[in-house]
Amino acid sequence: MEENENKEAKFKAVPVTGSTSYNKTSRNKSGFGKSVVVPFISGVVGCSVVIGTCFGIPSIRTKIIGDANTSPISTTNNTSTESTGYVTQTSLSNYSDTAVYAANKVLPSIVGINIEYTINTTSFFGRSGSSTATASGSGIIISEDGYILTNNHVVSSSSSESSSYYQISEATKVTVSLFNDETEYEATIVGQDEQTDLAVIKIEKTGLTKAEFADSDDVKVGEFAMAVGNPVNMTSTVTTGIISAVNREITDSDGKTYKCIQTDAAINSGNSGGALVNSEGNVIGINTLKLSGTGIEGIGFAIPINSTTDVTSQLIQYSKVRRPYIGISGIDLDENTAQKYNLVVGVYVKAVEDFSSAEKGGLKAGDVIIEADGKSIKTMDELNEIKNSHQIGDELKLKINRDGNEKEITLTLGEQP
Repeated sequence: MEENENKEAKFKAVPVTGSTSYNKTSRNKSGFGKSVVVPFISGVVGCSVVIGTCFGIPSIRTKIIGDANTSPISTTNNTSTESTGYVTQTSLSNYSDTAVYAANKVLPSIVGINIEYTINTTSFFGRSGSSTATASGSGIIISEDGYILTNNHVVSSSSSESSSYYQISEATKVTVSLFNDETEYEATIVGQDEQTDLAVIKIEKTGLTKAEFADSDDVKVGEFAMAVGNPVNMTSTVTTGIISAVNREITDSDGKTYKCIQTDAAINSGNSGGALVNSEGNVIGINTLKLSGTGIEGIGFAIPINSTTDVTSQLIQYSKVRRPYIGISGIDLDENTAQKYNLVVGVYVKAVEDFSSAEKGGLKAGDVIIEADGKSIKTMDELNEIKNSHQIGDELKLKINRDGNEKEITLTLGEQP
Protein backbone atom coordinates (compact mmCIF):
# COMPACT_ATOMS: atom_id res chain seq x y z
CA MET A 1 0.00 0.00 0.00
CA GLU A 2 1.29 3.46 -0.86
CA GLU A 3 2.03 5.51 2.23
CA ASN A 4 -0.38 8.25 3.27
CA GLU A 5 1.37 10.94 5.26
CA ASN A 6 -1.89 12.50 6.45
CA LYS A 7 -3.67 9.43 7.76
CA GLU A 8 -6.19 9.83 10.60
CA ALA A 9 -7.84 6.93 12.46
CA LYS A 10 -11.64 7.11 11.75
CA PHE A 11 -12.77 5.27 14.14
CA LYS A 12 -39.81 2.18 29.20
CA ALA A 13 -42.22 0.78 29.14
CA VAL A 14 -44.84 3.33 30.10
CA PRO A 15 -47.77 2.03 32.20
CA VAL A 16 -51.13 2.74 30.63
CA THR A 17 -53.97 3.19 33.09
CA GLY A 18 -57.67 3.62 32.55
CA SER A 19 -60.92 3.55 34.48
CA THR A 20 -64.44 2.42 33.75
CA SER A 21 -67.30 4.11 35.60
CA TYR A 22 -70.62 2.43 36.27
CA ASN A 23 -73.56 4.83 36.83
CA LYS A 24 -76.58 3.73 38.90
CA THR A 25 -80.04 4.84 37.72
CA SER A 26 -82.96 5.71 40.06
CA ARG A 27 -86.27 3.83 39.89
CA ASN A 28 -89.85 4.99 40.66
CA LYS A 29 -91.48 3.19 43.63
CA SER A 30 -95.10 3.34 42.37
CA GLY A 31 -96.78 -0.13 42.22
CA PHE A 32 -94.92 -3.46 42.67
CA GLY A 33 -96.66 -5.34 39.83
CA LYS A 34 -96.47 -2.46 37.44
CA SER A 35 -92.99 -1.42 38.26
CA VAL A 36 -91.36 -4.81 38.87
CA VAL A 37 -93.22 -7.88 37.62
CA VAL A 38 -94.23 -6.65 34.17
CA PRO A 39 -90.79 -5.21 33.26
CA PHE A 40 -89.12 -8.35 34.60
CA ILE A 41 -91.18 -10.70 32.41
CA SER A 42 -90.78 -8.43 29.41
CA GLY A 43 -87.04 -8.36 29.94
CA VAL A 44 -86.76 -12.14 30.10
CA VAL A 45 -88.76 -12.56 26.90
CA GLY A 46 -86.79 -9.86 25.07
CA CYS A 47 -83.46 -11.25 26.18
CA SER A 48 -84.41 -14.74 24.99
CA VAL A 49 -85.32 -13.41 21.57
CA VAL A 50 -82.08 -11.48 21.21
CA ILE A 51 -79.87 -14.40 22.33
CA GLY A 52 -81.67 -16.84 20.09
CA THR A 53 -81.24 -14.55 17.13
CA CYS A 54 -77.55 -14.01 17.82
CA PHE A 55 -76.79 -17.70 18.14
CA GLY A 56 -78.66 -18.29 14.91
CA ILE A 57 -76.25 -16.05 13.01
CA PRO A 58 -72.82 -17.77 12.65
CA SER A 59 -70.71 -14.62 12.50
CA ILE A 60 -72.23 -13.24 15.69
CA ARG A 61 -72.05 -16.59 17.43
CA THR A 62 -68.35 -16.88 16.57
CA LYS A 63 -67.60 -13.45 18.04
CA ILE A 64 -69.41 -14.37 21.27
CA ILE A 65 -68.06 -17.84 22.01
CA GLY A 66 -65.52 -18.44 19.21
CA ASP A 67 -65.35 -21.25 16.76
CA ALA A 68 -65.47 -24.69 18.31
CA ASN A 69 -62.09 -25.47 16.69
CA THR A 70 -60.39 -22.19 17.60
CA SER A 71 -58.50 -21.46 20.81
CA PRO A 72 -58.24 -17.87 22.04
CA ILE A 73 -54.49 -18.52 22.34
CA SER A 74 -53.09 -19.44 18.98
CA THR A 75 -50.29 -21.92 18.44
CA THR A 76 -47.93 -22.51 15.56
CA ASN A 77 -46.48 -25.49 13.88
CA ASN A 78 -42.99 -25.58 12.35
CA THR A 79 -43.97 -23.69 9.24
CA SER A 80 -46.65 -21.15 10.06
CA THR A 81 -47.99 -18.75 12.63
CA GLU A 82 -51.73 -18.26 13.27
CA SER A 83 -53.45 -15.55 15.24
CA THR A 84 -57.03 -15.16 16.47
CA GLY A 85 -56.65 -11.63 17.71
CA TYR A 86 -55.74 -12.56 21.27
CA VAL A 87 -52.23 -13.86 22.09
CA THR A 88 -49.90 -15.20 19.39
CA GLN A 89 -47.37 -17.85 20.29
CA THR A 90 -44.34 -18.18 18.01
CA SER A 91 -42.62 -21.54 17.78
CA LEU A 92 -38.83 -21.40 18.12
CA SER A 93 -38.31 -24.86 16.68
CA ASN A 94 -37.45 -23.49 13.22
CA TYR A 95 -34.79 -21.17 14.64
CA SER A 96 -33.41 -23.93 16.85
CA ASP A 97 -33.27 -26.39 13.97
CA THR A 98 -31.44 -23.80 11.84
CA ALA A 99 -28.82 -23.20 14.53
CA VAL A 100 -28.33 -26.93 15.14
CA TYR A 101 -27.89 -27.62 11.43
CA ALA A 102 -25.43 -24.73 10.90
CA ALA A 103 -23.36 -25.70 13.96
CA ASN A 104 -23.18 -29.39 13.09
CA LYS A 105 -22.09 -28.57 9.56
CA VAL A 106 -19.36 -26.02 10.32
CA LEU A 107 -17.86 -27.19 13.63
CA PRO A 108 -15.71 -29.98 12.10
CA SER A 109 -14.10 -27.30 9.89
CA ILE A 110 -13.11 -24.94 12.75
CA VAL A 111 -9.83 -25.37 14.62
CA GLY A 112 -8.25 -23.94 17.72
CA ILE A 113 -4.82 -22.32 17.30
CA ASN A 114 -2.30 -21.97 20.12
CA ILE A 115 0.80 -19.84 19.70
CA GLU A 116 3.98 -19.51 21.75
CA TYR A 117 6.07 -16.32 21.75
CA THR A 118 9.32 -15.29 23.31
CA ILE A 119 9.31 -12.01 25.22
CA ASN A 120 12.71 -10.37 25.65
CA THR A 121 12.67 -7.85 28.49
CA THR A 122 14.96 -5.08 29.63
CA SER A 123 14.44 -3.68 33.11
CA PHE A 124 14.77 -0.07 34.18
CA PHE A 125 18.23 -0.92 35.51
CA GLY A 126 19.36 -2.44 32.22
CA ARG A 127 18.92 -6.08 33.15
CA SER A 128 17.67 -8.30 30.36
CA GLY A 129 15.79 -11.56 30.34
CA SER A 130 13.32 -13.60 28.39
CA SER A 131 10.14 -15.57 28.99
CA THR A 132 7.61 -17.53 27.00
CA ALA A 133 4.07 -16.28 26.46
CA THR A 134 1.10 -17.97 24.84
CA ALA A 135 -1.94 -16.81 22.93
CA SER A 136 -4.83 -18.48 21.20
CA GLY A 137 -7.15 -17.98 18.26
CA SER A 138 -9.24 -19.83 15.72
CA GLY A 139 -8.93 -20.97 12.13
CA ILE A 140 -10.93 -22.41 9.23
CA ILE A 141 -9.94 -25.56 7.35
CA ILE A 142 -9.84 -24.66 3.64
CA SER A 143 -8.47 -27.92 2.22
CA GLU A 144 -8.64 -31.60 3.06
CA ASP A 145 -4.83 -31.80 3.23
CA GLY A 146 -4.30 -29.37 6.09
CA TYR A 147 -4.37 -25.75 4.89
CA ILE A 148 -6.02 -23.44 7.45
CA LEU A 149 -7.07 -19.80 7.06
CA THR A 150 -6.81 -17.45 10.04
CA ASN A 151 -6.03 -13.84 10.95
CA ASN A 152 -2.48 -12.58 10.64
CA HIS A 153 -2.66 -11.03 14.10
CA VAL A 154 -3.33 -14.50 15.53
CA VAL A 155 0.06 -15.84 14.43
CA SER A 156 2.09 -12.63 14.23
CA SER A 157 3.13 -10.05 16.79
CA SER A 158 2.89 -6.40 15.83
CA SER A 159 5.21 -3.52 16.65
CA SER A 160 2.43 -1.95 18.74
CA GLU A 161 2.75 -4.87 21.18
CA SER A 162 6.38 -4.02 21.93
CA SER A 163 7.95 -1.19 23.87
CA SER A 164 11.36 0.05 24.96
CA TYR A 165 11.21 -2.41 27.88
CA TYR A 166 10.13 -5.57 26.06
CA GLN A 167 10.15 -7.05 22.58
CA ILE A 168 7.78 -9.78 21.39
CA SER A 169 9.18 -12.24 18.89
CA GLU A 170 7.36 -13.83 15.99
CA ALA A 171 5.55 -17.04 16.88
CA THR A 172 8.06 -19.70 17.89
CA LYS A 173 5.54 -22.54 17.90
CA VAL A 174 2.05 -22.93 16.44
CA THR A 175 -0.18 -25.86 17.30
CA VAL A 176 -3.67 -26.74 16.09
CA SER A 177 -6.47 -28.66 17.82
CA LEU A 178 -9.24 -30.22 15.74
CA PHE A 179 -12.90 -30.71 16.56
CA ASN A 180 -13.43 -33.82 18.71
CA ASP A 181 -9.73 -34.68 18.51
CA GLU A 182 -7.50 -34.46 21.60
CA THR A 183 -4.29 -34.58 19.55
CA GLU A 184 -2.40 -31.31 19.05
CA TYR A 185 -0.86 -30.91 15.59
CA GLU A 186 2.16 -28.67 15.04
CA ALA A 187 1.60 -26.18 12.23
CA THR A 188 3.86 -24.20 9.93
CA ILE A 189 3.09 -20.66 8.80
CA VAL A 190 2.67 -20.77 5.03
CA GLY A 191 2.08 -17.07 4.35
CA GLN A 192 1.05 -13.85 6.03
CA ASP A 193 -0.41 -10.54 4.87
CA GLU A 194 -0.48 -7.65 7.30
CA GLN A 195 -2.55 -5.40 5.04
CA THR A 196 -5.58 -7.70 4.96
CA ASP A 197 -4.84 -9.30 8.36
CA LEU A 198 -4.97 -12.78 6.84
CA ALA A 199 -2.61 -15.74 7.18
CA VAL A 200 -2.48 -19.37 6.09
CA ILE A 201 -1.00 -22.15 8.21
CA LYS A 202 -0.71 -25.89 7.51
CA ILE A 203 -0.71 -29.13 9.46
CA GLU A 204 0.44 -32.49 8.13
CA LYS A 205 -2.88 -34.33 8.14
CA THR A 206 -5.29 -35.42 5.42
CA GLY A 207 -8.96 -36.26 5.32
CA LEU A 208 -9.98 -33.04 7.03
CA THR A 209 -13.44 -31.49 6.64
CA LYS A 210 -13.12 -28.47 4.38
CA ALA A 211 -15.45 -25.55 5.13
CA GLU A 212 -17.93 -24.52 2.46
CA PHE A 213 -17.96 -20.87 1.42
CA ALA A 214 -21.03 -18.79 0.60
CA ASP A 215 -21.17 -15.73 -1.64
CA SER A 216 -20.62 -12.93 0.88
CA ASP A 217 -21.82 -10.36 -1.67
CA ASP A 218 -25.32 -11.81 -1.20
CA VAL A 219 -25.38 -11.27 2.57
CA LYS A 220 -28.35 -9.16 3.70
CA VAL A 221 -28.96 -7.11 6.82
CA GLY A 222 -31.15 -8.99 9.28
CA GLU A 223 -30.33 -12.54 8.20
CA PHE A 224 -29.21 -15.28 10.58
CA ALA A 225 -25.53 -15.32 11.57
CA MET A 226 -23.46 -17.67 13.71
CA ALA A 227 -19.94 -17.00 15.00
CA VAL A 228 -17.83 -20.13 15.56
CA GLY A 229 -14.47 -20.33 17.26
CA ASN A 230 -12.54 -20.72 20.49
CA PRO A 231 -13.18 -17.64 22.65
CA VAL A 232 -11.11 -17.50 25.86
CA ASN A 233 -9.94 -21.08 25.16
CA MET A 234 -13.49 -22.47 25.18
CA THR A 235 -13.16 -24.68 22.14
CA SER A 236 -15.93 -25.14 19.59
CA THR A 237 -18.13 -22.33 20.91
CA VAL A 238 -21.00 -21.03 18.80
CA THR A 239 -22.91 -17.78 19.27
CA THR A 240 -25.80 -16.55 17.17
CA GLY A 241 -27.27 -13.26 16.07
CA ILE A 242 -28.01 -11.43 12.87
CA ILE A 243 -26.18 -9.46 10.23
CA SER A 244 -26.23 -5.88 11.52
CA ALA A 245 -24.61 -4.18 8.52
CA VAL A 246 -22.65 -4.94 5.35
CA ASN A 247 -19.74 -3.06 3.75
CA ARG A 248 -19.02 -1.29 7.04
CA GLU A 249 -15.68 0.55 6.89
CA ILE A 250 -13.71 0.10 10.10
CA THR A 251 -10.28 1.52 10.97
CA ASP A 252 -8.34 -0.43 13.59
CA SER A 253 -5.92 0.86 16.20
CA ASP A 254 -3.02 0.50 13.75
CA GLY A 255 -4.73 2.72 11.17
CA LYS A 256 -5.63 -0.06 8.74
CA THR A 257 -9.07 0.18 7.17
CA TYR A 258 -11.25 -2.84 6.45
CA LYS A 259 -14.61 -3.21 4.73
CA CYS A 260 -16.49 -5.61 7.00
CA ILE A 261 -19.68 -7.47 7.75
CA GLN A 262 -21.08 -6.33 11.11
CA THR A 263 -22.87 -8.76 13.41
CA ASP A 264 -24.30 -8.84 16.92
CA ALA A 265 -23.30 -12.49 17.42
CA ALA A 266 -20.93 -12.48 20.41
CA ILE A 267 -17.27 -12.28 19.38
CA ASN A 268 -14.60 -12.40 22.08
CA SER A 269 -10.84 -12.84 22.44
CA GLY A 270 -9.92 -16.10 20.76
CA ASN A 271 -12.66 -15.85 18.14
CA SER A 272 -10.23 -14.15 15.77
CA GLY A 273 -9.71 -16.22 12.65
CA GLY A 274 -12.89 -18.21 13.21
CA ALA A 275 -15.91 -18.31 10.94
CA LEU A 276 -19.05 -16.28 10.61
CA VAL A 277 -21.58 -18.55 8.88
CA ASN A 278 -25.08 -18.27 7.46
CA SER A 279 -28.13 -20.42 8.13
CA GLU A 280 -26.76 -23.16 5.88
CA GLY A 281 -23.50 -23.40 7.82
CA ASN A 282 -21.52 -21.87 4.97
CA VAL A 283 -18.76 -19.36 5.75
CA ILE A 284 -19.54 -15.73 4.92
CA GLY A 285 -16.73 -14.06 6.86
CA ILE A 286 -13.62 -14.29 9.05
CA ASN A 287 -14.24 -12.96 12.58
CA THR A 288 -11.61 -10.28 13.06
CA LEU A 289 -12.61 -7.23 15.11
CA LYS A 290 -14.99 -6.10 17.83
CA LEU A 291 -15.77 -2.86 19.59
CA SER A 292 -15.44 -2.98 23.35
CA GLY A 293 -15.88 -0.51 26.17
CA THR A 294 -18.42 0.82 28.59
CA GLY A 295 -21.88 0.86 27.05
CA ILE A 296 -20.84 -1.16 23.96
CA GLU A 297 -22.34 -4.57 23.33
CA GLY A 298 -22.81 -6.82 20.35
CA ILE A 299 -20.69 -5.00 17.77
CA GLY A 300 -18.37 -7.41 15.99
CA PHE A 301 -16.88 -7.44 12.50
CA ALA A 302 -15.88 -10.11 10.00
CA ILE A 303 -13.84 -9.85 6.80
CA PRO A 304 -16.12 -10.94 3.91
CA ILE A 305 -15.03 -14.33 2.63
CA ASN A 306 -15.14 -13.21 -1.03
CA SER A 307 -12.33 -10.75 -0.34
CA THR A 308 -10.09 -13.50 1.04
CA THR A 309 -10.01 -15.96 -1.84
CA ASP A 310 -7.38 -14.25 -3.99
CA VAL A 311 -5.28 -13.40 -0.93
CA THR A 312 -5.45 -17.01 0.27
CA SER A 313 -4.34 -18.46 -3.06
CA GLN A 314 -1.41 -16.04 -3.26
CA LEU A 315 -0.34 -16.81 0.31
CA ILE A 316 -0.26 -20.51 -0.55
CA GLN A 317 1.55 -19.95 -3.85
CA TYR A 318 3.97 -17.13 -2.97
CA SER A 319 3.87 -16.95 0.88
CA LYS A 320 2.86 -13.32 0.40
CA VAL A 321 0.43 -11.18 -1.58
CA ARG A 322 1.89 -9.68 -4.75
CA ARG A 323 0.45 -6.21 -5.21
CA PRO A 324 0.90 -3.50 -7.84
CA TYR A 325 2.95 -0.53 -6.70
CA ILE A 326 3.32 3.10 -7.72
CA GLY A 327 6.14 4.15 -5.40
CA ILE A 328 5.06 7.42 -3.80
CA SER A 329 4.17 8.84 -0.42
CA GLY A 330 1.35 11.34 -0.55
CA ILE A 331 -0.81 13.76 1.39
CA ASP A 332 -4.56 14.17 0.99
CA LEU A 333 -5.51 17.69 -0.07
CA ASP A 334 -9.05 18.76 0.79
CA GLU A 335 -10.61 22.10 -0.16
CA ASN A 336 -9.26 24.00 2.83
CA THR A 337 -5.72 22.60 2.64
CA ALA A 338 -5.51 23.08 -1.12
CA GLN A 339 -6.69 26.68 -0.87
CA LYS A 340 -4.28 27.41 1.97
CA TYR A 341 -1.25 26.36 -0.10
CA ASN A 342 -2.56 27.57 -3.45
CA LEU A 343 -2.91 24.02 -4.77
CA VAL A 344 -5.77 21.92 -6.15
CA VAL A 345 -7.78 19.16 -4.49
CA GLY A 346 -6.19 15.74 -4.91
CA VAL A 347 -3.19 13.73 -3.69
CA TYR A 348 -0.03 15.76 -3.15
CA VAL A 349 3.09 13.76 -4.05
CA LYS A 350 5.44 14.30 -1.13
CA ALA A 351 8.17 11.89 -2.26
CA VAL A 352 8.95 9.54 -5.16
CA GLU A 353 10.93 6.37 -4.53
CA ASP A 354 14.04 5.70 -6.56
CA PHE A 355 13.66 3.26 -9.46
CA SER A 356 9.89 3.00 -8.83
CA SER A 357 7.08 3.02 -11.38
CA ALA A 358 6.36 6.61 -10.38
CA GLU A 359 9.91 7.74 -11.12
CA LYS A 360 10.04 5.83 -14.40
CA GLY A 361 6.70 7.32 -15.43
CA GLY A 362 7.76 10.89 -14.74
CA LEU A 363 5.97 11.71 -11.46
CA LYS A 364 7.75 14.32 -9.34
CA ALA A 365 7.54 15.51 -5.78
CA GLY A 366 5.16 18.46 -5.67
CA ASP A 367 2.76 17.07 -8.28
CA VAL A 368 -0.91 16.77 -7.33
CA ILE A 369 -2.68 13.67 -8.69
CA ILE A 370 -6.26 14.62 -9.54
CA GLU A 371 -7.42 11.65 -11.63
CA ALA A 372 -6.64 7.93 -11.98
CA ASP A 373 -8.05 5.89 -14.86
CA GLY A 374 -10.31 8.83 -15.67
CA LYS A 375 -11.82 8.94 -12.15
CA SER A 376 -11.50 11.98 -9.95
CA ILE A 377 -9.58 11.27 -6.73
CA LYS A 378 -9.09 13.25 -3.55
CA THR A 379 -7.37 10.78 -1.20
CA MET A 380 -4.63 8.15 -1.13
CA ASP A 381 -7.27 5.56 -0.23
CA GLU A 382 -9.11 6.31 -3.48
CA LEU A 383 -5.87 6.13 -5.45
CA ASN A 384 -4.93 2.81 -3.81
CA GLU A 385 -8.37 1.34 -4.50
CA ILE A 386 -8.01 2.08 -8.23
CA LYS A 387 -4.40 0.86 -8.27
CA ASN A 388 -5.30 -2.39 -6.49
CA SER A 389 -7.90 -3.16 -9.14
CA HIS A 390 -4.95 -3.67 -11.54
CA GLN A 391 -2.38 -6.43 -11.88
CA ILE A 392 1.39 -6.06 -11.76
CA GLY A 393 2.54 -4.91 -15.21
CA ASP A 394 -0.73 -3.11 -16.02
CA GLU A 395 -0.72 0.51 -17.14
CA LEU A 396 -2.24 3.16 -14.88
CA LYS A 397 -3.20 6.50 -16.40
CA LEU A 398 -2.93 9.53 -14.12
CA LYS A 399 -3.85 13.15 -14.55
CA ILE A 400 -1.71 15.51 -12.49
CA ASN A 401 -1.52 19.21 -11.76
CA ARG A 402 2.05 20.52 -11.91
CA ASP A 403 2.69 24.19 -11.25
CA GLY A 404 -0.89 25.04 -12.19
CA ASN A 405 -0.89 23.05 -15.44
CA GLU A 406 -2.62 19.73 -16.01
CA LYS A 407 -0.70 16.84 -17.53
CA GLU A 408 -1.39 13.15 -18.23
CA ILE A 409 1.09 10.45 -17.24
CA THR A 410 1.01 6.69 -17.88
CA LEU A 411 2.73 4.36 -15.39
CA THR A 412 3.54 0.66 -15.71
CA LEU A 413 2.79 -0.77 -12.28
CA GLY A 414 5.58 -2.67 -10.56
CA GLU A 415 5.44 -5.11 -7.63
CA GLN A 416 5.19 -3.81 -4.10
CA PRO A 417 8.46 -4.47 -2.24
